[in-house]
Amino acid sequence: MATAETRREELKAVWQQAQACTKCPQLAATRNTVVFGAGNADADLMFIGEAPGANEDKQGLPFVGQAGRLLDRLLDEIGLARADVFIANTLMCRPPGNRDPLPGEIDACQDWLFKKLELIEPRVVCTLGNFSTKLLRADPATGITRLHGNEEIRRIGPRTVRLYPLFHPAAALYTPSMLEVLRTDFARIPELLALPALDQPEPEEPELIVPEPEVVAELAEPPPSQPESSQLGLF
Repeated sequence: MATAETRREELKAVWQQAQACTKCPQLAATRNTVVFGAGNADADLMFIGEAPGANEDKQGLPFVGQAGRLLDRLLDEIGLARADVFIANTLMCRPPGNRDPLPGEIDACQDWLFKKLELIEPRVVCTLGNFSTKLLRADPATGITRLHGNEEIRRIGPRTVRLYPLFHPAAALYTPSMLEVLRTDFARIPELLALPALDQPEPEEPELIVPEPEVVAELAEPPPSQPESSQLGLF
């Protein structure tokens, strides 16, 4: 079994590879940065949102706007902080005009998300909002209003987790009464983290993501103006 340090170093390597991703030509052409995700590389708790917004696209980090500040506050109320969790999205690039992700874009980004799950090894995965909940449950018909606050055991890619759907923090910014619903649902997270670890499926042979030689050359030394630690945001 790989150690936490080994997984952390492999996660950094995957982050480097993701910076050069061009699987979605439109997103690659319009993005400012690839928002890989950030947080604790050995977190038991992982949050997955929809896609980066304008602020995230500029800074290269997830949930840095008003919704992110509310997420920080909700974590603080249950004794956690960003340094304790990992935050990612179903897409790593901002869709133009904040439109919904397209099916082909979701498929193209899925392997990156599954690799993060494999290396971080979270025990609880919280989907934030309708979009990521429907996607990771593979159930487009059942929405967050019905599912929020109800955990279930699900296999997502290479890992079996306790999937815990939550309203997106942005919902509370537009509907203040939603804040108490979020608080109630967040209050159960420590209880879920305390449950026994789940049995995991047998690992499959890894499929390496190998960048082109010219990409390797470009990534040999990170640009001095954008140090790796600030973009990846690992703790």
